[in-house]
Formats: sequence, C-alpha cells, structure tokens
Amino acid sequence: MPLSLVVAGLGAKRGEDLIFKDISFVLEAGEALIITGPNGSGKSTLLRVVAGLLLQEEGTVSATGGTQEFGHPRELCHYLGHHNGMKRELTVEENLTFWKKFMGDSADGTGMGVFQAEEAVDLPGIGHLPFGYLSAGQQRRIAFAKLLVAHRPVWILDEPTAALDSAADTLLAKLISAHQRSGGIVLAATHQPLALQNASELAMTGFIGLSD
Repeated sequence: MPLSLVVAGLGAKRGEDLIFKDISFVLEAGEALIITGPNGSGKSTLLRVVAGLLLQEEGTVSATGGTQEFGHPRELCHYLGHHNGMKRELTVEENLTFWKKFMGDSADGTGMGVFQAEEAVDLPGIGHLPFGYLSAGQQRRIAFAKLLVAHRPVWILDEPTAALDSAADTLLAKLISAHQRSGGIVLAATHQPLALQNASELAMTGFIGLSD
C-alpha cells in the first residue's frame, strides 16, 4: 500500500497561546504541500510538530501504508530547517558520511553515495573542503545533499531555497520533483515560489488567541 501522511485537527502553542489549531491534511505518495504565510504565522512550528521535534497541543500526526513498520512518522522523515545541520570544521565528505550512517535508509529505498550526492547538487569534487569554507549558497546545497545520502520518503523543508540563487533554485526544484516521482512526500514552508508539480497550498494566518 502506498504511503500516506495524515495530519488531523493539529494545534500547537507558542507560550500560552495557540498559534494554530484544526490543521488537517492528507498527503499521498508523490504529493507536496506548500505552506505559506507571514513571519510568525506558525509555518516552522507546524513543520517541527509534523517532524516530531515539537509536541502538539491537540490533534494527531500519523502515517499509513508503506513497506516498513515504524513507531512514529518521524522515522520516515527528513527535516531540513533554517540551520544546515553541519559541522563547520569537518569536511563536506565527513559531514555527509556522518548523516548517511546516522540516518540510515528506510526500508523502501536506498540513499545515494556521498560523491553521487555532491554531483546531484552540482558541487562535485569539494568533499575534501571544510564545510565552513563554502559560501552560504554552497553550504545550503550540501545541506540538501544530506537528504539524498539517506533515504526517507517524507521530506520536511523549512525555507529550503534560503541563500540560493536562481540556478540553484531550479536545481532544488528538480531534486524535489524527482523525489515526488519516486513516491516521496514533500512538506515545505517557503516565502519563495517552488515550481513543484502535484502540489497544494496551505496558508497560515498566525495567532488565534488565548487557549481555554
């Protein structure tokens, strides 16, 4: 059975206030959801709740189908936030090798090799360089390569095009589309347009007031 990501009646707090509530959607294999809204509207909070990094106040996040048993949907997810999640003093190869070993592959696919992932983000031959030596745009592309070296069917992306130029934006969109074509699911928050197929949009509005 194809994988489905199911979010039902989700609500989360910031401090004592509910920042959002009653968020529900279902994403099937190959689908994407683009989350939009002004700063502070809850986009990042929603992504972190779905990724299992924050606890929700109400509602559920679940996954059905797929080819493996799992305890929480986070076991099926890659999360790429505002920070790249790389050690500046380690080389690109050392960083990507760590993530490949640490994350491992889900049962329904196999990640790329480190050098293959570098080529996929159009940065071949830089594995020997310290991550901190790279430009901001190169660092962001290598952070995206982290998603390629360990297979996860659900990609959760927070402003994935930050620090990227238009050519890298296009490359990123192609990689995301390839993930969708292979049956992957994408959940992305962005201020920039993402040229994705088979995508719907969820507009966040922000604080809804004090909770009871």
